[in-house]
Amino acid sequence: MKKKERRRGKKTPFKKRHKKIIQKKSKKELVIYIYNVVEDEWSFLSSIQPIEKRYELINDCNLSSECYIFANASESEFIYISPVEISNSFKNYFQSLTNNKKVDIYVPQMKTALICKDLYTDKQLFGEIISKAKKYKKVAMYSYATSPEFLELKERMIQLGINVVTPEAPEIENAWTVNFFGSKSGIRQLAQQSGAVEPDFIMPDGVICIGKLDAAKIAANRYIKEKGVVLKTNKGSGGHGVLIFRDGELPKDYKSCEKRIYELLSEDGYWERFPIIIEKLIDVNYSSPGAFPNIEFKIHKSGKIEMLYYCVMMVTKEGKYYGLDIHEDVINERTAARIIDTGYYIAEQYAEAGYRGHFDIDMIANNKHIYVCESNTRNTGGTDIYKLVYDLYGEDFMSDVYVLNRNNFKISNQENVSVKKLFDVLRPILYDKKKKEGLIVSSLEYLKFNILMYTILGKNKKKAYDLQEQLYKLLEVFGQPKF
Repeated sequence: MKKKERRRGKKTPFKKRHKKIIQKKSKKELVIYIYNVVEDEWSFLSSIQPIEKRYELINDCNLSSECYIFANASESEFIYISPVEISNSFKNYFQSLTNNKKVDIYVPQMKTALICKDLYTDKQLFGEIISKAKKYKKVAMYSYATSPEFLELKERMIQLGINVVTPEAPEIENAWTVNFFGSKSGIRQLAQQSGAVEPDFIMPDGVICIGKLDAAKIAANRYIKEKGVVLKTNKGSGGHGVLIFRDGELPKDYKSCEKRIYELLSEDGYWERFPIIIEKLIDVNYSSPGAFPNIEFKIHKSGKIEMLYYCVMMVTKEGKYYGLDIHEDVINERTAARIIDTGYYIAEQYAEAGYRGHFDIDMIANNKHIYVCESNTRNTGGTDIYKLVYDLYGEDFMSDVYVLNRNNFKISNQENVSVKKLFDVLRPILYDKKKKEGLIVSSLEYLKFNILMYTILGKNKKKAYDLQEQLYKLLEVFGQPKF
């Protein structure tokens, strides 16, 4: 496909090009969604020492299970396999927002962190699901990520006589694409191979090396010369596996700088386990609303490529993601044209290699360039939000609603905030189906840690941010809000 045929940069035709891809399932089809976030990151998480820290990060990953019920917002009925218990209160809340009539939530008894394996080794639960599946002509199985355990679960169900399809997963012979393109080194190799045909597909200048000793030497050299450097593990999780050093944060002489970087790399075992990417630190204005554009696609089983949405991510100076804004005007038309065109090019390469399902592309934009940072070959931090908003607003959502999502709001009260009290306090701004505006609480489980995860839907940017200010004001009853 020629570049001019791929380009979709003008924002006015968005409604026309965004075809309806979420369709109602036949009653003869059973839908199962598995939230296997830890399986996706297991190679990284399993390397973390001490083991107490590993379990802490695993639990943090699993806590967001409630959010991904929203990834099934368009389903009238489905089974949700969760690594943690989900309250009836949250289930009822989800159903009050969507047209879902029935959701059965199952939690495997075993807790090995590999949820698909836990499911098929749980004889009672697995037997119950197989019995239910046999009443349907077909089972459509979806997951957060296509892991080896997910593919093994599919195979075991087929062996038991179940007609299983996985619409958002590559075939087993192409499953290598998940880890390859989803790794820092894989996307970098693709960028290097693509320079001649797609000059806009650029990444920050960098190298890939093995071992923390060499990494410390290379990074120190770059830091002394450029007054900044970024180190990344080939795989990471929730901001872990990234070190960003700016001017003044490391010693100015080479030997001391190398020693300090090596000490920091030695604090976590994963730096020795994986390839390390050492990159140029890109000068970016963190307060700029368009500094971190992102775009998400879906590649269908047929190989058809669908652009789902673009957005701007909220990222801390330490490189940790904490939310996003979605609307057709969140970035200017020129930037939109660039990221859409580059995104389609990358999607074509993934599709040709056999990847199927959701993926996104994280980017950094400054006054000079738009850089590709990484690609996540799975459901993403925005997939659940996209699915919910699409269900509520339809295919014109990018122009009809401004979406503001945050996951880092710390309620300052020292005591746990009760669900009932929270909803009573927030009632004036909760999502109103008639007005089609308001606040949606993304998780109740995080309230145990006094963290509020939320999505605000407004008719425009001003309305969405006004609602967020009202949220902050209402929450003052629990004490001074923290960010």
